[in-house]
Parts: sequence; structure tokens; C-alpha cells
Amino acid sequence: MLLDTSGLLCLHFSIEPLHKQACVEYQKATIRLTHNYIIAEYVALANARRFSRSSVLNFVADLLSNPDIETAWVDEPIHQAAVELLILRQDKTYSLCDAVSFILMRQRGVSEALTTDRHFEQEGFVRLLKPAS
Repeated sequence: MLLDTSGLLCLHFSIEPLHKQACVEYQKATIRLTHNYIIAEYVALANARRFSRSSVLNFVADLLSNPDIETAWVDEPIHQAAVELLILRQDKTYSLCDAVSFILMRQRGVSEALTTDRHFEQEGFVRLLKPAS
């Protein structure tokens, strides 16, 4: 699975409504992939939500050193492919970070994302975190 920004937030903070669901999905995963744009977005989101800076940075350090999580480092070709995807999908409100995720997921054959973001479903992927209906 791809570990997206909102999924990391749910995984890290027990006060998040989907924390338990995120933990269950994380444990079931055989592939755990993220990328440096997600990590940058995660730090910004957690700061904006006023979570403890030391907790956020310790979580990121642990994530980066975790042998069970692959962190892809976005290079120029992936960045360019993501910009091209955004140009093709101007009817959507995808972020550049989303587009990078979609490119990497297709390249790696990953179909599921630990995320609350509906954009993943719009692009044909499985969103693992949904509020109970």
C-alpha cells in the first residue's frame, strides 16, 4: 500500500477518528511505500493541525529508518510525469503530491492507499480509510 499524508496522520495520532482502522490496514499490508513529497506534506499538515512538533519529527525519523517502509525519492522524471498528469486532469483538484503518488503506484503496481483522500478513488485506486456510513 501507499502510505499517504492523511493515512500517516491517522496512523500516528490516536485522536484521529480513523486511527484504529489505519492501524489494522497498516498491519495487513505486505508492501508499504511512501515518498518524500508525502513526508513534506505530512510535516506541514501536522504543524497546521498544531500537533507536537517533536512528536511529528520523531515519527518522520522513525518512518525513514523503518526497514518495512520504502521511501521513494522523487526525481526529475517522476516530477515531470506528475506535472503532465496534472495537465491531463485539469478537471480534478489533485495536488502535485497526489499526482506523484499516482505515478509511483502505477510504476510499482500498488493499488491500495492508506488515505482518506477521495482523489485516489477518482484515479482508480482503492482508498482504505473511509468514515463509517
